[in-house]
Amino acid sequence: MKRKHIFLIIVVYGIILGASIYSYKNRISHPVAEDKGHLLPISMKSIQSAYGDKEIQKIVKKAIKTNDKLSIAGMSHSQGGQTLYPNAIMIDMKQYNKIINLDKKNKTITVQSGATWDDIQRYINPFGLSIKVMQSQNIFTVGGSLSVNVHGRDIRNDALIDTIQSFHLLNPKGEIVNVSRTENAELFPYVIGGYGLFGVILDVTIQLTDDELYVTKTKSLNYQNYSTYFEEKVKNNEKVKMHLARISVAPKTFLREMYVTNYEIASNQEEMNDYSKLKRDNIVAVPKALLGMSRYSNWGKDAFWELQKKYMKTINNKLETRNNVMRSETAFMDYDSGTRTEVLQEYFVPVGEFASYIDDLRAVLNKEKDFNLLNITIRYVSKNDHAVMSYSKDNMFALVLLINQGRSKQDIKSTEKVVQKMIDVTLAHQGSYYLPYYSYPTKEQLYQAYPHAAEFFDMKRKYDPEERFVNLFYKEYGK
Repeated sequence: MKRKHIFLIIVVYGIILGASIYSYKNRISHPVAEDKGHLLPISMKSIQSAYGDKEIQKIVKKAIKTNDKLSIAGMSHSQGGQTLYPNAIMIDMKQYNKIINLDKKNKTITVQSGATWDDIQRYINPFGLSIKVMQSQNIFTVGGSLSVNVHGRDIRNDALIDTIQSFHLLNPKGEIVNVSRTENAELFPYVIGGYGLFGVILDVTIQLTDDELYVTKTKSLNYQNYSTYFEEKVKNNEKVKMHLARISVAPKTFLREMYVTNYEIASNQEEMNDYSKLKRDNIVAVPKALLGMSRYSNWGKDAFWELQKKYMKTINNKLETRNNVMRSETAFMDYDSGTRTEVLQEYFVPVGEFASYIDDLRAVLNKEKDFNLLNITIRYVSKNDHAVMSYSKDNMFALVLLINQGRSKQDIKSTEKVVQKMIDVTLAHQGSYYLPYYSYPTKEQLYQAYPHAAEFFDMKRKYDPEERFVNLFYKEYGK
């Protein structure tokens, strides 16, 4: 009996050990990847870091032979599955990040697509040069930014596509081709804003501009006056180079109070060297604590809004270089929770529609008591149809919404319903929405917001008939 028991114990432990080894090997060979919001964990076939052109080309050619799918990832901040696909090979571009050439005379820079905007800023700042267009934060890769065709605070240069001279593309056939407005020009407006569906963007040549010294001007106003104020005091004032606004999400002043920040060209440009040292991202204890409280209480939202208004007054007339204006602090927004996450939405609405749009948006959100909206930042983007999947069909305000939500299926569904209602309001005001975020919008909403979407997906299949480059965004909306 004892021998039988020992034999059974050995068998059971052998099974458990074998299962554990199999599970471990499976995790190693099929790693789980996810975006920064942690709502889309996807099992990939493998994740392969890219270091050089030939290495990336080898990955693509091997995938062609083995008939594997490919996805491309930088910092993985796009939240709609643009870097993910089940059992696909993810090409991780973060190590492909060299600065290749700086042409100071013509103010251009050529970089590998895994370089971040911070990498570029650090490189060009000593030469008195600056980036024309990038996100408010500088942590993103150049390739990722091209793939979503970002915009920023600069109201005179507001679409990234207009600053790109050329780039090399590793296409679905495994070939490297140069793409510009004159060479392989058909691809140019599809790859920029193409969400990684046409191949791997390799090195990129970007038009730069001069660094400048700005004086900060702040003002509080009512939302009903914002469109007129912007047209008369901002857009028509050539001294204003950058602009942003925030509208209150605090219960006491919900979607009524606003403050704006303008960056005007300073008269004393000769003093720029005194301010040219690049600032660092520091954690500020008070706003971090109040933002934390605003996640869980109306009192916190009211207190955080009042703090923001007071802070705006303290920076009025402050001098700051263009490069530092384009280095927004983000550390105070860091958030880690096992049950909740924070997601973004971005809606574009014509300038003349702003006040009536806010009224309709407020009417929707006042009925959604469990919808936890933390912040709305507003920028300006002028009409631009240079990318096929352009979001700016008119001169528009871009409203970036920060939303705190749960991770459960029920929470995701609840947020989806509210987002679809907000998008319906946006579309009713001749607006559109940004595509790098979760696939809450319906397919019908996407095709209404992006009238060239069918053409875009048809062109993807023309250049990639085997559908070698795929992601969850394409699976949801392009099939």
